[in-house]
Amino acid sequence: MSEQGPRLSKKLKQYSRELRKEAPIPERILWGLLRNRQIGGLKFRRQHPIGPFIADFCCIEVMLIVELDGLTHVGRAAEDQARTAHLESLGYQVLRVTNDDLLGSPEAVVNAIARAAGLDW
Repeated sequence: MSEQGPRLSKKLKQYSRELRKEAPIPERILWGLLRNRQIGGLKFRRQHPIGPFIADFCCIEVMLIVELDGLTHVGRAAEDQARTAHLESLGYQVLRVTNDDLLGSPEAVVNAIARAAGLDW
């Protein structure tokens, strides 16, 4: 059985495709830093369905999820904690990064991702 369960729902799969097409600017910036194995040769996927959730960025190789939190996460701390707990129960490490962190210091975000992935960066 895959991490998505026996079958990934068509609705969730379609929604993840829509999220990729309509990505906000901070997600596009982070994707530009993660794509093409730019960080230690690690392959990241964007808007990757895992169970009932869609991870913003996921590297299955090192079981790392990077969640980019913008204004939509304000006031949702309890939901975010429950989501993180569920993903961690599946063996993933979840790194949360704010849009402000990314826009203010993209190099620091890349370094944090590399460290979370266990790379000597």
